[in-house]
Amino acid sequence: MKARFLRFAAARSRARRASTVGLFLALFATAAQAQQGTPEQRRACTPDVYRLCAGEIPNVRAITACLHRNRSSLSEACRSVFDQAGS
Repeated sequence: MKARFLRFAAARSRARRASTVGLFLALFATAAQAQQGTPEQRRACTPDVYRLCAGEIPNVRAITACLHRNRSSLSEACRSVFDQAGS
């Protein structure tokens, strides 16, 4: 009887861990997707990313920081994206 209870407890613990990991991954994916901007914003800044920040791909945070650092070298389209965002 005790062995059955221990197996049940272990299975319940694994299920809880798996659901927690799944929730974390779902939230992380949503946050990462929100960070990447709209399709129009990505279209406006993609050439600048390749020109100025290619070494940062695929790290979205690093790309955004790189674009901020190189703001004076951004194309007008990409600069307007940052101006609209108030950054």
